[in-house]
Amino acid sequence: MKGVTVIAHPLVQHNLTRLRDKRTQPQEFRRLLGEIASLMLYEATRSFATSPISVQTPLAPARGFRLKREVVLVPVLRAGLGMLDSILQLIPNARVGFIGLKREETTLRAQFYHKSLPKNLSRFEVILIDPMLATGGSAVAALDLIAEQGAKQVRLVNLVAAPEGIRRVRKSYPKLPIFTAAIDRRLNNKGYILPGLGDVGDRLFGT
Repeated sequence: MKGVTVIAHPLVQHNLTRLRDKRTQPQEFRRLLGEIASLMLYEATRSFATSPISVQTPLAPARGFRLKREVVLVPVLRAGLGMLDSILQLIPNARVGFIGLKREETTLRAQFYHKSLPKNLSRFEVILIDPMLATGGSAVAALDLIAEQGAKQVRLVNLVAAPEGIRRVRKSYPKLPIFTAAIDRRLNNKGYILPGLGDVGDRLFGT
């Protein structure tokens, strides 16, 4: 799909397969989710803008680069928390915002229960983190909120995506870069991804 990067790195796919396995217990699930998030981040940040700088090594001046904009990580609660810590290990200076969304069971509409974002996001690179892109309702609601805060440079990182969710996001944000480890077959009648890997929050926290 146009604008969607499926990260096919062997280690990403290896970890994803183990995450899908219903026998994988919460402790191992958390570890694997963190590892896969780190691997995916390299691809998701590949096009970050940089500025040239000069530094002094112990021996001589050297030319190098630094990120042009600061980074804001925005996990969607609660499942996005499972990917946050490992990403912060790679971008320790990143700021962090939080968006809490729950899906109404009958209408499948996303409802906010928490909003906490840095102000004036226009000067940041924003990475929205949500392991599952199912119906796309939560992703669009979160993206709308981020846009209201002025964000211009936004990327969406998902572990698994459904075609229906990608189409929903594309309809509202046609140029948004989406990074995922897999595009699965479809949604079931309850809005869950098939084959998916179940409820990430439940599996992450053992509930």
